[in-house]
Amino acid sequence: MKKMLFVYNPNAGTGMLKPKLSDVLDIFVKAGYEVTVYPTQKYHDALAKTLSYTTEYDIVVCSGGDGTLDEVVTGMSQREKKVPVGYIPAGTTNDFASSLHISKNMLEAADTAANGVPFPCDVGRFNDDYFVYIAAFGLFTDVSYETKQSMKNVLGHLAYVLEGTKRIFNIPSYHIKVTHDGGVIEDDFVYGMVTNSRSVGGFRSIIGRNVAFDDGVFEVTLIKTPVNPMELNEIVASLVIKQIDSKHMYSFRSGHIRFESDEEIPWTLDGEFGGIHDEVDVQNIKQGLEIMVQPSSLGHLERKKELVRKEEEKEAL
Repeated sequence: MKKMLFVYNPNAGTGMLKPKLSDVLDIFVKAGYEVTVYPTQKYHDALAKTLSYTTEYDIVVCSGGDGTLDEVVTGMSQREKKVPVGYIPAGTTNDFASSLHISKNMLEAADTAANGVPFPCDVGRFNDDYFVYIAAFGLFTDVSYETKQSMKNVLGHLAYVLEGTKRIFNIPSYHIKVTHDGGVIEDDFVYGMVTNSRSVGGFRSIIGRNVAFDDGVFEVTLIKTPVNPMELNEIVASLVIKQIDSKHMYSFRSGHIRFESDEEIPWTLDGEFGGIHDEVDVQNIKQGLEIMVQPSSLGHLERKKELVRKEEEKEAL
């Protein structure tokens, strides 16, 4: 019999997994798995469990928000023997699951984890840490991990908006030197993100519709510091219509980016606090993670990869 480690966060979202736990386990057993169940007890417990297990599991499935997935992927990335990861989203936003067409329906997601196919997905290395789909700094990036879980559960996306509006008139600015692919950008920025997702903060297509998750490069977006209210309005307007404003933003793809700043800057990794740094080295580990998806999703993901390739060819002409 195949063996599965199932790690879940009982407090994620509204605790929505609890009433469905029996049905989820039934799906796993019917798929031929002997299941070891581990409910996390504290912060970084999913990471510790993924790093420390000694049983020869065939798959590790996790359920929770993007933070739980981040912990499991970080642990798996550091293991000598890696196995596929399944994901049952149970958080507030679940950007990564949305990008890979993993269902919000928990039983459908459980079926994908148990009976799907592994997709080789890129993973980000952030200095000595890892991230699944986003590393970011600046405006609002601390909202996710500073917003109370109880507030997230009740208000969902509105919680992030309310928390963010508290600081709109106190925008921090950072002077940063950004090096990538032999080029250098040096400017003042209020926000920056390195992503491998079509959805960021629950809002789709901010970084473009054509994103490949296994091509070895990230999408990078940097927003310059506005010098007056008019520039700030222009930036907000461009974000609302999901278009890059070249006057106020830099946008490019790269597999290796280095950030050097005059001061230490707080970063967020997959919505969790990623530490304070004045030097950050971000590398794309191409196809460093196998994550379970529906067989029907593979063709869609491959088509996106081809569209990205054609986009890059056009840009090069």
